[in-house]
Amino acid sequence: MSFIIYMVGFAFVIGGIAWALIVAKVSSLYVMIAVVILIGVAILSGVTRTRTRD
Repeated sequence: MSFIIYMVGFAFVIGGIAWALIVAKVSSLYVMIAVVILIGVAILSGVTRTRTRD
């Protein structure tokens, strides 16, 4: 459950960054590259912070 909450929060951050880049007239290709990189970072950090230790 905490992983889902973490991902929802990160989705808001990614959406805000993408929106800011679009408003700043950055090429849509670069916006998509940034979004894909941020999604990867979100998954990696979400898994490492929310997994339970054995």
